[in-house]
Parts: sequence; structure tokens; C-alpha cells
Amino acid sequence: MYWAFTKVSIITEIYCKLITVNLKKKDMKKLILLVTLLSVSLSNAQAFKGSGDNKFQVGASFQNNATGVNVSYDFGLGENISVGVSSSYALDLSNNMPADFIDRFDVKARFNANLGNVVNIDENFDVYPGLDLSTKNFGGHLGMRYFFSEGFGLYTELNVPFAKYKTGVLSPAEKLFNQFTVNFGASFNL
Repeated sequence: MYWAFTKVSIITEIYCKLITVNLKKKDMKKLILLVTLLSVSLSNAQAFKGSGDNKFQVGASFQNNATGVNVSYDFGLGENISVGVSSSYALDLSNNMPADFIDRFDVKARFNANLGNVVNIDENFDVYPGLDLSTKNFGGHLGMRYFFSEGFGLYTELNVPFAKYKTGVLSPAEKLFNQFTVNFGASFNL
């Protein structure tokens, strides 16, 4: 019980210091959300269990000129290694951008280094940098998961392409999932 009061007092102290600093309103909201998500650890859950662990995630995908849906599955191969598949589809395109199904859709095979037990922030928290090979590029991602219970948590992922298959000037439709993207949603233990 002592650890819960200690965390609350630390979070309160951080929050009070942030209020005194002149931050932009948008930045403050993001920071408060992050601190809140990282501080809620009243349940006995574990973000990544190692070999045999199964994670299913579903959420929103945000990028320049489009928003969409993202679905992913990861399977633990070892204490800190998992592989998986991720797929995204752009639903809402800005400026009536003409885009075919092949432009709107992306699927990736991915490799993750699950470092939650290495950074040791909280047993419910996992950070997982990784590499992915998609239908559009070779890229990388940095993801974070936080589990509120044994079966439910939230995740966010930042994705960036390292090498695009199509070089040269890309049309706006060709840039879909071939640029920096952010995914945010729910994570489930299977």
C-alpha cells in the first residue's frame, strides 16, 4: 500500500511542477495523459510474459492526409523477443484524395524487442522497439503498452519507414503508410 501513496505523491509533485512551467495547452494535455497512463498500476497485470505470450491490438491510425484503423498480433518467442503481423487501412482521406485499395491498405511482418523488464518502470508497462517489413517499405517502430488488468491495456506505436520500395516523388496516395504514422488503441492478452 505504501508504494501506491508514494506514486501518487510523486505524480502530484510532477503535476504541480508542470503547472508552474509555461507549457502550451496542447503539450500539457499530452503530458497529463501520459503521466496518468503510466501512473495507474493498482492491478496485478504483466505487459509481456515472454515465450508463448499472445497480444492482440486494435486501434486508430493517424498520419498526414489520412486516419484509419490498425490491427496487430504479436507472439512471444523468448523472454524479450516477439514476432507478429500488423495491418492498417486508411478510412478518412483529406481533400478528397483519390486512392485505390492498394494505396489505403498496408500489412507488415514485424519483429519486437520487448524491453519492459529491462527498463523496469512497472511490470504492467512494456516498451518495444522493432523492425517491420511491409507491402510498402522496410521500417521501424517504437511501441508502448500499459495493462490495467490481466487482459486489457492501451498501446501506442510510432512508425517510420527507413527504405521505401518506390523511390522518387510519391503522390499523396502513395505516401499513405509510407510516412510517419501513429497508432493508438486497446491491447488484449489472449
